[in-house]
Amino acid sequence: MQQITALKELLQEPKEILITTHHKPDADALGSSLGLAGYLKKKGHVVTVVTPSDYPDFLNWMNGNNEVITYDPAVNDELVQKLINQANVIFCLDFSSLSRINEMGPYVREAPGTKVLVDHHLEPENFAQICFSDTNAAATAELVFELIRDLGDQSLIDVHIGECLYAGIMTDTGSFRHPSTSRNVHLIIAELLHVGVNTSNIHRLIYDSHTETRLRFLGYVLKDKLTVLREFRTAYIAITADELKKYDSKTGDTEGLVNFALSIEGVVFAALIIDRNNAVKMSFRSVGDFSVNDFARKHFQGGGHRNAAGGISYDSLPETVAKFLKTLPEYKDQLTKDN
Repeated sequence: MQQITALKELLQEPKEILITTHHKPDADALGSSLGLAGYLKKKGHVVTVVTPSDYPDFLNWMNGNNEVITYDPAVNDELVQKLINQANVIFCLDFSSLSRINEMGPYVREAPGTKVLVDHHLEPENFAQICFSDTNAAATAELVFELIRDLGDQSLIDVHIGECLYAGIMTDTGSFRHPSTSRNVHLIIAELLHVGVNTSNIHRLIYDSHTETRLRFLGYVLKDKLTVLREFRTAYIAITADELKKYDSKTGDTEGLVNFALSIEGVVFAALIIDRNNAVKMSFRSVGDFSVNDFARKHFQGGGHRNAAGGISYDSLPETVAKFLKTLPEYKDQLTKDN
C-alpha cells in the first residue's frame, strides 16, 4: 500500500514519463508497456516508450506501436539518452536487472528521474525508488492491471489498453496452461472481456500470423535439430547462425520453439540454444520442481522463473552445447524423480 501511495503522489501532476522493457520484447513486455502508456496518456502525462531492441512483427497491431522508439546505439543513441535524462519518471517493466536493457542500462541507472520497477521475475536488482515486484504474478501485464486498479482508475481501461494487457497475460501463461494461471488471472481476464477485448482475435494475431518461411523453418528444426536425452528426461534444440540465415529468420521466429521440446512425453527439461553470432542465447523450460532459474544462474549467467528462464554463453555453439550436456549428470536425480 505504501508503494501505491508513493506512486499516486508521484503521478498527481502531469509528468514526462519514459517506459522501457527488456531486450527483444515479447508480448508481455510490449503489452504491459503499451497498456501502461495508454493509461498514463489518459491521465495527462507525456509518455514515450523505448525498447532496447526490435521485437516480432506479430506484435505490431498493439495500440501505440507506431510511436515506439526502438533503440539502436548506432542510430539514435543521443536521442534516447536525452529522453532518459529528461524523464521525470522511468517505468522499467518486465525485467529484474538493468543488464536486460543492454546499453541503455547505465543511462537509466544514472538518470535523475524516479525509477519505478514493475516486474515478476526472481531476485530483482535494487535500482528503483518505487518497486512493484511479485514473483507470484503470472505476467507483468497482470501487475499493470492491478496498478491501474489500485490507483483508482480501472474505469480508464478501454479496449485498446485491455488488448495489450490481455496479450501479455495470455502469452506468459501459455494460453492459461501454466501453473501461474491463478484465480486472480481469470478474474482480471473477466474484467478485460467486460471492456470488449476480442480474445480470439488476439490469439490469432499472435499465434496464427506466421510466414511460410517461418513454418518451413519450424519443420526443419523439429525434424533435424531436436535431440531427446531420455536418460535425463531432457530435450534440446541447437541452431546455428547459418541455419537462421538460410531460413531468413526474423525476430520472433524462434519464439516458442523450446516449448515443442518440452511437450514430448516424459520430458521435464528443455533447452533452446541459438548462435546469434555475438553470443549464444539460451532458453530453458521445465515442468514440476526442477528450477531452470537456478540452473541458468549457476551455469549460463541467466535467470528468470522457476520453470522458464534464459541464459547466455560467449563460447562457440558446439562448446556451449558440450557444456550444457556436461551439466546434466549433476541433475540426473532431480530430473528423473517423479514430478
